Amino acid sequence: MLKQTAGEKLIELLVEWGVDHIYGMPGDSINSIIEPLRKAQDKIKFIQVRHEEAGALAAAAYAKLTGKMGVCTAIAGPGAIHLLNGLYDAKLDRVPVLALAGQVETDLFGTDSFQEVNLERLFDDVAVYNQRVMSAEQLPSVVNQAIRTAYAKKGVSVLTIPDDIPKFEVGREARVTSSFVAKQEILPLKEDLQKAKELINAAKRPIILAGKGTHGLRDTLLDFAEKIAAPIVLTLPGKGAVPDKHPYCLGGLGLLGTKAAYEGMQETDLLLMIGTSYPFIGFLPDQVKTIQIDIDPYQIGKRYPVDVGLAGEAGLAVQWLMGNVQEKANRDFLEKCQERMNKWWSRLEKQEEEESVPLKPQRVMRALQSVAAEDAILSTDVGNVTVWVARHFHMARQKFITSSWLATLGCGLPGAIAGKMAFPDKQVFAICGDGGFGMTMNDFVTAVKYQLPIVVVVLNNHKIAMIKFEQEVMGNIEFGTDLQNPNFAKYAEACGGIGYRVERPDELLPAFQDAVRQNQPCIIDVVVDADEAPIPGNITFAQAVGYTKHMLKVLFEEGRIDLPPL
Repeated sequence: MLKQTAGEKLIELLVEWGVDHIYGMPGDSINSIIEPLRKAQDKIKFIQVRHEEAGALAAAAYAKLTGKMGVCTAIAGPGAIHLLNGLYDAKLDRVPVLALAGQVETDLFGTDSFQEVNLERLFDDVAVYNQRVMSAEQLPSVVNQAIRTAYAKKGVSVLTIPDDIPKFEVGREARVTSSFVAKQEILPLKEDLQKAKELINAAKRPIILAGKGTHGLRDTLLDFAEKIAAPIVLTLPGKGAVPDKHPYCLGGLGLLGTKAAYEGMQETDLLLMIGTSYPFIGFLPDQVKTIQIDIDPYQIGKRYPVDVGLAGEAGLAVQWLMGNVQEKANRDFLEKCQERMNKWWSRLEKQEEEESVPLKPQRVMRALQSVAAEDAILSTDVGNVTVWVARHFHMARQKFITSSWLATLGCGLPGAIAGKMAFPDKQVFAICGDGGFGMTMNDFVTAVKYQLPIVVVVLNNHKIAMIKFEQEVMGNIEFGTDLQNPNFAKYAEACGGIGYRVERPDELLPAFQDAVRQNQPCIIDVVVDADEAPIPGNITFAQAVGYTKHMLKVLFEEGRIDLPPL
């Protein structure tokens, strides 16, 4: 009986852990892994990307969408370096990812060999588990430990594998460990729950800030909100936890949020932060009683002062509170917030109906809304496009992902590729600005190669538009934000997909309707207004002053205002 090589054992263990595909590029320092992967294509598929960054971003997106570990691989040196951006996205959004990095052969360590890079040092900050495989016998237990740690700590595990080790046979002396993660249910301390109960019972104007940790708790969260008469505000990672159009939902908070959410936050007397460690504390209320629920005790009180911290699973904590707090008869605060939200929806609807040319990006979101299935996947890139999707796409039961904490441009397309791999029977959209799409657009051919019928919507304004707006709010004249773009519709066709170029309102909806009927990758290239600013739901005095300074500078430079004589 032939013994297994370490490379074959690696692939076998990945299959045992439920891994069914890997994103990466082959190369000399991982070919000893690629060969056993080739032989196992009926069990675990290799998705060849055109850039390792896209592979790592796709792996992170897969983990965000499914809760399962995403896996990517790269050669030593440049390939491994390219993984970093996607791995940091996974780290900051706290999802499990395994990176398999090739390395020079063991007898070449320390010789300044071709493509030799100190990968353990390179990945030290991004990884919760970071090890070089030292022998064939060590590999099985290290693989299990890497995957177990990625799941348990919701982070990135990196295995650096010298190219000679996968070729060696795994002897009997190899350590045998388990290929599973033990699960647990964590309920906060009863004394803390009692303190939270007292604060909730005493509150007259409670409000809930729901984050990523509330996904999967829709009914529980809504029942709780109804019992304590609390409107719900959503963080960006929390978008979709409850339907955007639900009567208790006030939409998002911050620069991409709603005025109703901002005003509700300013008037509340009790803030319940559930499943979030919200970073933009300037939008949170000053000196108000606060309860924070988080599975990670380290996150509680990390950014914002809290009165009660409930360290445990959000679902269990909310269920306990549901069964123990008093039902609130007074719903004046809730109804006031709902009236404001209805006015906000009316305001947004007027923006979405605007028929000017170039098109308003808000109108594009309405077209997307009209064709998106209730269970569609939306992978949204970073920039102004994030604002338009967050405000104008009304989530029902769709799944929404973006690069929340790293906020890296280029995440939209890789996320859509991962979405189609995870849910092949569902509609998948990548909603991108032209700046973000331009960073990873070479992997549109990956969607074509693997026949992944995704729809890429590009808001094309020939600008890095959010930076333009930020410069203007600072009182500066925009600089360095112009983009020279190709015709993205023709690019789609050159790649073997289908392209639509939309420049007028009457072309918009037909393009969307046709694209979702296709069984091929599509790009809808929509020319939108570069001057449509993502105005916050609540404009600060400093923002208004800065924008006024910007306009004055523009007018002076254009000679439309003369300087007064000395």
